Amino acid sequence: MSSVVLELRDLSKTYFEGKPNEIKVLDGASFKLEAGEVVGLIAPSGAGKSTLLQIAGLLDTPTSGEVWIDGKEAAQAKDRERTRLRRERIGFIYQFHHLLPEFSAVENIALPQRANGVSKVDADIRAKALLERVGLAARYDHRPAELSGGEQQRVAFCRALANGPRLLLADEPTGNLDPETSETVFTVLMDLVRETGLSALIATHNHELAARMDRVVRLSAGKVGAA
Repeated sequence: MSSVVLELRDLSKTYFEGKPNEIKVLDGASFKLEAGEVVGLIAPSGAGKSTLLQIAGLLDTPTSGEVWIDGKEAAQAKDRERTRLRRERIGFIYQFHHLLPEFSAVENIALPQRANGVSKVDADIRAKALLERVGLAARYDHRPAELSGGEQQRVAFCRALANGPRLLLADEPTGNLDPETSETVFTVLMDLVRETGLSALIATHNHELAARMDRVVRLSAGKVGAA
């Protein structure tokens, strides 16, 4: 397996809204993420960090350029292969938790495992182990509306890690939380990432949080460079 978990090669992304309204969000963006490395991504608002993460996570396609996951080009892969890679190799965390409101914490974490062929018993066991690890052992059966914002985001972390991904992509994972809760939740996230040996690209506006990662890169003028 490649030591480079994620490589973006010369990515460009243009949104076409008629000739005068073409918007180029990415313009030759390139980036490498090594195995076990945690990198902070900072960018001005509207610079395209969410677009970059969506393309890296195979949720969107570039106008041009390549996305390599574990040494294999994935941007141009067929939909079925892209779906498989997302399910098996990539975990995604958003600013808002996007938990399914009608399901409990355990069920939200078990669902992606069930979609990956894991039995209900084994999926529930892993879900409960993850919840215990993030301090939510007493919240197994609680639905999202019964959890605080920080608790909801910790459940979302567990869901992202449920299938044992190699790559974690996080888009402002603490951006919707107050400073104290943000610090607590970020510490939990970093502990989980370090313990599991994940490679992670974490977008944040918080420069203090970014400085605690292995290195920081900046997205500006459609390109990725050192911060």
